[in-house]
Amino acid sequence: MPLSADDVVDRARELMGVRVRERPRLDRIHEYLRDDPDRRLSGLPPTVPADVHRLARFSRVNMLKFVVNARVQSMFVDGLRLPRQADNVDAWQVWQANRLDARQIGVHRAALAYGAAYVTVLPGRRGDESMPVLRGASPRQLTVAYSPDDDDWPSYALEQRRNGTWRLIDSEAVYTLADVDDDTDRFRLVGEPAVHGLDVCPVVRIRETDDLDDEVQGIVDPLTPLQDQINITTFGLLTAQHYQAFRQRWVIGWAAPTEEASLKASASKLWSFEDPEVKVGEFGQVDLGGYINSREASIRHLATISQTPAHELLGQLVNLSAEALAAAEASHRRALAENQTVAGESWEQALALAGEIRGVEVPLDAEVRWRDTESRSLAQTADALGKIATMLGVPPAELWEMLPGVTQQQVERWRAAAAEGDAFARMNALLEQQASVLADTPPAEPPAPVPA
Repeated sequence: MPLSADDVVDRARELMGVRVRERPRLDRIHEYLRDDPDRRLSGLPPTVPADVHRLARFSRVNMLKFVVNARVQSMFVDGLRLPRQADNVDAWQVWQANRLDARQIGVHRAALAYGAAYVTVLPGRRGDESMPVLRGASPRQLTVAYSPDDDDWPSYALEQRRNGTWRLIDSEAVYTLADVDDDTDRFRLVGEPAVHGLDVCPVVRIRETDDLDDEVQGIVDPLTPLQDQINITTFGLLTAQHYQAFRQRWVIGWAAPTEEASLKASASKLWSFEDPEVKVGEFGQVDLGGYINSREASIRHLATISQTPAHELLGQLVNLSAEALAAAEASHRRALAENQTVAGESWEQALALAGEIRGVEVPLDAEVRWRDTESRSLAQTADALGKIATMLGVPPAELWEMLPGVTQQQVERWRAAAAEGDAFARMNALLEQQASVLADTPPAEPPAPVPA
């Protein structure tokens, strides 16, 4: 039975308290990932010259975004299949109908950055058939509460929508709320509850990893000190470059009478003075190599701790063989496999619930399939797969998925084309066999003439 209006408002206010406590950490991560954060917050006192404030704002080198992208760009769910079967289960149509080939990217990005993201699975229709609606949500948009006895399904969830309203979801219905006097701690129920008819709160949590001792933080929060080190070193580099990277002259015993004379003197190749007491000299030029080496060392530390290939952050990739490249990405691949294992279970949970809404059974042993994005030479891979097919007798069609960069849709088209080709080949073989039989059969003798 749906909740009363008072109970809906009470639960929304309870989740709002959780949201307020989580918001500082989530906002801090969001600011670190932005390409253009609030430039006014340079961290320097206002008495510092404007040039130094400008250098401080330019000193931010956003490396954490590339760390997240290195994982996200290798996480693509490509199918939901049973073991030892080549075709996807029927519930995979829900994935395609919700355009999750593209929308999964945002879900994975939020899960890796913040530690968790969410997918709502609600009933819907497309034409005359039932089609569940799956939508991703960042933890900055959706807040959940779990009971101590069940961490698979939340007790209820509060989502902030783009149209300014709020949505409370529990195991019975979906409730729409609006703010009262722009006060986010006070709500009022809008309209009637939309009963979804499910036994659980239809919100699935997709986590970055799993930890039995500590709360999952995501991959950004632990790396913020290294990002700060890179920014500080870059600030020192730009300051030295701006003020000390060029030679500065000094003159004792002479002062330019006008600004024009000062500019003329600074641009002159030869200086001459009538007063023998005037002394001219120059400051030494600063060596920027120490700053550059320090920043590269911090980036290498960032790559090591985050298990990101160092050549992707430093841009140093010179004549690496396929074996050397695979060794350089081994740690990254292990971290990626961990993320895929945890996120894959959540996607299976979401698609199983979607199948229940649609009336399609999803077997318990159905597993999501991840696209192979490992860096490998296509020629070497094709040669290895050819040897496997020839020496081990593996059907070539079973090896198509192992080709780098090949999607599940391409594999299915190849299989359909191969099946069509086999049908034509069988028909041609049958026609050739019949033609051969007819060619081997001697012609019938003409009947004997009938005597007159």
